[in-house]
Amino acid sequence: MKIDITTLFVCLDDFCKLYESSLKSKVLPSCKIRQRQGYLSLSEMLLIEVLYHFSPYKNFKYFYMHDIPGRHRDKFDKVPCYDRFISLKKDLFMPLTLLLHSLVGEKTGLYFADSTPIKVCHNKRIRWHKVFNGLATRGKSSMGWFFGFKLHIIINHKGQIMAVKITKGNVDDRLALGDIAKNLKGKCFADKGYIGKKIFADLWQNGLHFITGIRKNMKNHLMPFIDKMLLRKRFIIETIFSIMKSDFNLEHSRHRSPVNAFVNILACIVAYTFKHNKPQIKTFLIQNRSEE
Repeated sequence: MKIDITTLFVCLDDFCKLYESSLKSKVLPSCKIRQRQGYLSLSEMLLIEVLYHFSPYKNFKYFYMHDIPGRHRDKFDKVPCYDRFISLKKDLFMPLTLLLHSLVGEKTGLYFADSTPIKVCHNKRIRWHKVFNGLATRGKSSMGWFFGFKLHIIINHKGQIMAVKITKGNVDDRLALGDIAKNLKGKCFADKGYIGKKIFADLWQNGLHFITGIRKNMKNHLMPFIDKMLLRKRFIIETIFSIMKSDFNLEHSRHRSPVNAFVNILACIVAYTFKHNKPQIKTFLIQNRSEE
């Protein structure tokens, strides 16, 4: 997947300047006497981490050991060894979290919510899995049982990410939706798994009209044709999940550190925000059909 590396680095470097200046003014100085400057700056480390998700590699080690000293060698003065970079990778957690918060999408009034499982190991290896012991749990999705986490996302109709939350695999989707949708107003569409009177009432009080499909044993209710058409378009968020997992390497089952695993997830979402031609819904076509 193509990306303008220069433009990407400029955006990351501008953010890092604000982040580091804010960090110096609000964080107490470290008591460590020795503070050597590393080979890579914070912006360069972020560039490598985000750039990996635009590469065709499915393994970060191969990308770092082949592409960084090879195709991208002219972009860095010196690079540490792979083991050293992995040990420093945990320092990217907070910058990526704040960067993702700063890259929030446009408030358009039309939103779509859903969640996707993030497996950390195969179901046959759950009993022997120790990396996420006490963090990951067993959950069930439309594709069956899994062991890991859930990624909850709200997007607008332009395919831009509005809010993100990572929970354990057994957390109810409706509980996470109340947290990530509290600052949005307009209409939000979701599948039948979000049906609930409490979540509907809570979001309605905050100015968000929550619309879902109905189950077979529920009474049918009339709704505006435009809402019915937009409800059918909620699969756009499934397309985004598919892009993140197939093209941006969201899911990886060989992590050796929980913090580095979350860094990988955050970097994948940040990389998607820089993607051109995101999946989106042309609302003017739906409005024209509703007027016919």
